[in-house]
Amino acid sequence: MTDSTGRGSRGKRERLVAAAGDLLHRQGVLAATLAQVAEAAGVPVGNVYYYFKTKDDLVRAVIDARTGQVHEMLGALQARRSPAARLKALIHQWVEMRDLIARYGCPFGTLASELDRRDDGLDREAAKPIAAILDWAEEQFRELGRRDARDLAVHLFAGVQGAALLTNAFRDPDIVTSQVRHLERWIDSLS
Repeated sequence: MTDSTGRGSRGKRERLVAAAGDLLHRQGVLAATLAQVAEAAGVPVGNVYYYFKTKDDLVRAVIDARTGQVHEMLGALQARRSPAARLKALIHQWVEMRDLIARYGCPFGTLASELDRRDDGLDREAAKPIAAILDWAEEQFRELGRRDARDLAVHLFAGVQGAALLTNAFRDPDIVTSQVRHLERWIDSLS
C-alpha cells in the first residue's frame, strides 16, 4: 500500500512515470536515459528495472498516463453547459501550456511525431491521447448538430497542433494564443 507521501512502491512507479513524461517531452525519447529518469524521480536507478523491464515499457507507461490525464481533463470539461463552451475550454488548454509549448512543443504532438519513426507498435500507441481528444471533440460537434463532426474535430485539432508547431519553431507563445482566438470565432460561427 502506498502512503500519501509517495514513498511506497506505487509512489515510486508514479514518480518514475511522471519524471519520464517530463524528460521525454523536454529531451525526446532517444536522448532521455533511464538513469536521468531515476535521478529526476529521486529513485535509485535499479528501481527503474524493477518497474519497467525496458525503456519502451516506461514509454508505454508515459503514454498510458497521458491518455489517462486527457480523459480526466475531458471529463472535467463536460461540466461546461454547451458543446461550444466545452470545445473552447479544450483549446484553451494549449494557451495554458503556451510557454512550455514554445520551448519544447506540444507534449502529445512531439511524442507522436518522434515515435512515428518507429514501426514497433509504440508509434500507434502514441496516438492514444490524440485519438481521445479527436473522439471527444467529434462528439461535441455532433451535439452541435453537425454531420461533418469528425472533419470538424480534425480541423480543430490540426489548428491547435499547427499553432503548437509554429509556437515551438519560433519560440513565440503568442502564436498559439492568437490561433486559439481564431478557433474560438470559428466555433462560434458553427453553433
